[in-house]
Amino acid sequence: MDSRREPWAPVPSEACAGQTNGLCGAAVPGCLFLCTGLSSGKIALTVEVHGAAPPLEDRWEDVVEASFRPLTASTAVLPCGRGALCEWALPPADHRVRYCGRGMDGGAGGGPATGRDAGPVGQYLLQFWPAPPTADRVVRQTSRSAAHRHRYARALEPPVPGARTERERAEIRSWGGRLPSRRVREAGADARGLVPLDRELLDAVDAACPATQRGLARWAARRALTAAGLDGVDWIAPALAALDRGEPLPPPFDDPRRAWDRFFTDARTALTAPDPPGAGQGAPLCRALALPALRAAADPDPLRAALGALFAAAVTHGTDYPALFAEARRRFPDLRADASPRA
Repeated sequence: MDSRREPWAPVPSEACAGQTNGLCGAAVPGCLFLCTGLSSGKIALTVEVHGAAPPLEDRWEDVVEASFRPLTASTAVLPCGRGALCEWALPPADHRVRYCGRGMDGGAGGGPATGRDAGPVGQYLLQFWPAPPTADRVVRQTSRSAAHRHRYARALEPPVPGARTERERAEIRSWGGRLPSRRVREAGADARGLVPLDRELLDAVDAACPATQRGLARWAARRALTAAGLDGVDWIAPALAALDRGEPLPPPFDDPRRAWDRFFTDARTALTAPDPPGAGQGAPLCRALALPALRAAADPDPLRAALGALFAAAVTHGTDYPALFAEARRRFPDLRADASPRA
């Protein structure tokens, strides 16, 4: 059943996510997903609109309730995505919906004949009345079919707020449960890489002013190269100095291929170079992970520069990245949780 009038319908996992009942899926705004005891065949369905909650008759074996708000003034029953069976006016306001069923197990195991001349298998009643939104509930459970559907719904993950489709929910989950700003989403893999490390810091960098973002980018690049023992290499140190002055990176960093060629052929920086004094295991890989921080910090966009350099510094520090982030918050007070939001 749909009040959106679009050629789209939710699947059961979307419609029933986070619910107690599995017969009337109401998790997708503007839609109700109604389950019966049949996968195909005929049923008898009655739709009623009331001004207040109607009395519940004893003859109904399975009864559930949920909240529903139409998105348009026209609501329709759409069987399996086909043309509307019936259509009626329902004000676009909050309603309570009661879905009642009788004989739901009649279609189990093949049940009676479902040919053209077969009568309906199961009776159903759908009732609407104005009411504020509240949680769905199972009012009455009798059939095995209803019990199975309820167990299915309760095993589903709760819906992600603001998401309508599985793709949208996956996108929100990939960002730690809430979408960041559009600019962060467009920043690429470095922004996503910070999500499992420190989502709050990602948001704080996004909220910081461009000057703070640029300063963070330069600081993070230097911390990455220092941790990797590269800050004193004669062809790398000038690039750090150029960053500090706000100037373009000098050769070979004006060409990524030339920079990597120099890195892998210099006996001091190549993966086969001896580890510097005090370096732990994995120092060669640490050097390779640190180098991208330079080009990231030089990005013309301050936010992209900050996120890219910070992520490069984090992976360079390995499991010590929390100490790096703590240092960043001390050095840049705008990144602290108690900082005042930027106007």
